[in-house]
Amino acid sequence: MTENTQDTQNDNAQVEENAPADSPEARIAALEIQLAEAQAAVLYVKADGENIRRRAMDDIDKARKFALEKFSNELLAVKDSLDAALLIEATDVQSYKDGVQITTNQLTSVFDKFNIAEINPLGEKFDPNKHQAISMLENSGEPNTVTQVLQKGYTLNDRVLRPALVMVAK
Repeated sequence: MTENTQDTQNDNAQVEENAPADSPEARIAALEIQLAEAQAAVLYVKADGENIRRRAMDDIDKARKFALEKFSNELLAVKDSLDAALLIEATDVQSYKDGVQITTNQLTSVFDKFNIAEINPLGEKFDPNKHQAISMLENSGEPNTVTQVLQKGYTLNDRVLRPALVMVAK
């Protein structure tokens, strides 16, 4: 209890000693005690609500700050492979090609783990939600189909991160 509540109770106790039990002063003193208790309860609930709100905001900040932590850790292996490829002294093109293929496989594995899917729409019908047409080609196939993919697109959990850049048959 707060000092105010204790002072009010002490004052009310003195009034009760001097007043009969059914007197208005005794009734007022009892109501003042109840009011002080209710005010203390309201302050407690308000403080508790504020603490919950603050903790929730802290949790949201932490989630936002560390949301990419798992993804970032997975990408570190890919970065290590690229760094190792740069340290190779051999001038054999095949060894570089093999290293790039291994690194590409690692990156594809990371993408699969985090539901990043490739959009490679060659031969499919043009979909403006997933594809971005750069130009249209005359007489190069069935109308409104993708004839050439200039840059693959990607989705994250079925949401387009980057549309595929394509050329479409007229």
